[in-house]
Amino acid sequence: MTFKKIFLFCSLFALTSCAELQQVVNTLPNQTTMDPSMIGNGLRQALNFGIDKQVTKLTQKDGFYGNQLVKIMLPPELQKVDQTLRDIGLGSLADEGIKALNRAAEDAVKEATPIFINAVKQITFTDAKNILLGPDNAATSYLEQRTNNALYSKFNPVIKKSFSKVGADQIWTNIITKYNAVPFVTKVNSDLTDYVTNQALNGVYKMISVEEKDIRNNLSARTTSLLRQVFALQD
Repeated sequence: MTFKKIFLFCSLFALTSCAELQQVVNTLPNQTTMDPSMIGNGLRQALNFGIDKQVTKLTQKDGFYGNQLVKIMLPPELQKVDQTLRDIGLGSLADEGIKALNRAAEDAVKEATPIFINAVKQITFTDAKNILLGPDNAATSYLEQRTNNALYSKFNPVIKKSFSKVGADQIWTNIITKYNAVPFVTKVNSDLTDYVTNQALNGVYKMISVEEKDIRNNLSARTTSLLRQVFALQD
């Protein structure tokens, strides 16, 4: 990967000043005559497309539940609950429980997306060398390292509120009650808020990684003249 790629892939998730953009442009081996403000606009557009095409999808009905890349399944300690319910003919209740977890994530991401956008705007170019030497999803990994803690603190209360809003808390109270009533099982009492919060965050980062890879490798993903001009610098 060339240094030009660092600039583009870091910038996919960073909105910085024209002065900073110009400083980075000046480091390119073959300096471009493209106006730094044009580059900035192209990167803003790429970021907006990433949010619109991928993260926004997660906020729709079945955004998590219908997407096998990010669908939230039960944590290991509750998989025995799922299987036991199915074994005794309560498979529909088990399905309802899984769907409720995904509905809470969909609802939470809908409310938290503006927070996520604001967080990614704070990313700078200081870790460009690490991104250069990193794997294909280096920009996304960098983004995750810089935003995960802050986003968790915002997502978690939203998830908790969403559980109540979509009825997940009542559904899981019913599921756990029925499971604990089965003879000879080891009773469980699991708080799913932390688990679903982390799964929701993982889903957001995973879908951004999908978009990063697409824009990086697929010319047809550059759907505007501005994107084509800006990302031609990294080819």
